[in-house]
Amino acid sequence: MKNATKPDGTQENSEAKSNPRIRTRLIHGLSHTGRWDYNHHVVPPITASAAFRLDSAQRGAQGFAEFGADENDPKTHKTIYVYDRLDEPTRGMLEDNLAFAEKGEIAVGFSSGMAAISAALCVLAKADEHIVTHKVLYGCTYSLITGWLPRQNIHATLTDLSDMDALRDAIQPNTRIIYFETPVNPDLLIIDIRGVRNVVDEVNAKRGPDDHIRVVVDNTFATPFCQRPLELGAHVVCQSLTKGIGGFGTDMGGAVIGPRTMHRDLVMYRKDFGGSLSPKSAWPVLVQGLPTLATRMVNYQKSAMRIAQYLEGHAKVAKVHYPGLASFPQHELAKRQMFDDRGRFAPGSMVYFMLDDPQNNGEPAARFIDWAADNAYCLTLAVSLGQIKTLIEAPYSMTHAAMPEEEKRALGLMPGGIRISVGLEDWHDIIADLETAMSQV
Repeated sequence: MKNATKPDGTQENSEAKSNPRIRTRLIHGLSHTGRWDYNHHVVPPITASAAFRLDSAQRGAQGFAEFGADENDPKTHKTIYVYDRLDEPTRGMLEDNLAFAEKGEIAVGFSSGMAAISAALCVLAKADEHIVTHKVLYGCTYSLITGWLPRQNIHATLTDLSDMDALRDAIQPNTRIIYFETPVNPDLLIIDIRGVRNVVDEVNAKRGPDDHIRVVVDNTFATPFCQRPLELGAHVVCQSLTKGIGGFGTDMGGAVIGPRTMHRDLVMYRKDFGGSLSPKSAWPVLVQGLPTLATRMVNYQKSAMRIAQYLEGHAKVAKVHYPGLASFPQHELAKRQMFDDRGRFAPGSMVYFMLDDPQNNGEPAARFIDWAADNAYCLTLAVSLGQIKTLIEAPYSMTHAAMPEEEKRALGLMPGGIRISVGLEDWHDIIADLETAMSQV
């Protein structure tokens, strides 16, 4: 380990400064920023102004002219702030730190995860172009892709992206995006990011640059602590900041992280469609959510493994999906793809399980969930995930309600499925609640 000499003659640990571990990196982010001079603030300030004072008409004109001008280096060029919807410093600091965490060139914050997904898809595809997605999607993403984008004449093929031959068959001459979640919501299927990128590279090698396909990954379940899709071959990452990154369930937000070449289009889209992340929502993620992500995720995962093992051994449970289990069908792929910045396996905080349900009508799951909703101390019936409280929900009738019933069943999403987002409670207490809920089934 090499140490550098500081001006006062003492030594500093240059390795820690140049290659900090993720727990340190998420707390300190980019300690020097042109967004705001907060050298004397231990905690960055929050802005609370929709508009910013301009010293002259010329400065106002310059601010509008420079908006989205990517030739200006944000590290050396001070931004002229004009109006919150365009840009403001609190959101900008969060964007810098998100890009840093995900190993991307830029990040653009949006008012929700769905606003971020919408922006990524609409920036990368236009009318008469085509998207290939995995066959199982979060319900609102499914509605966007199958209901709203076709109104813009952007159509999609839903297929099994864990099968590279199925991916090849789904790609059309006008395909511009391959989109998927991994782990998939809710069944935690792992999609091989490198494998998808290899197929895309084969196709792009035969196309001109304007016709290239981009790989877009929703990294909400894993967060950048467990998985960094850009390092694995994805072109673009989408995140819901409301979930694991935000961590406390108090504020909504989303982000798109990717190459600098997308920055102008993303901020222009945000400006014109109005989905800007407010500074009041960005600030908690900046100073509370992202800095605590590593510490929270380490503890989530310890409990998730205990809970998954408990469920796997329970007589009333038909199946347990958790990438950390050796019995998980894609356990080896998960170990190759889901790891922290030091290479340690990081299977995440989400568990999905199926109760025995001979009639396949969801009644056992309904009894389990109804008891938990009324009586459990550690189990909270609520959608969302990644919070310090353990949340349970029934994806079939809740988060994936937008998908037609026959389609859900054909895809293996059954009424008996229960999703757990493991929180920070003591795992003994979580399992005690699960055990009592099981007695009601």
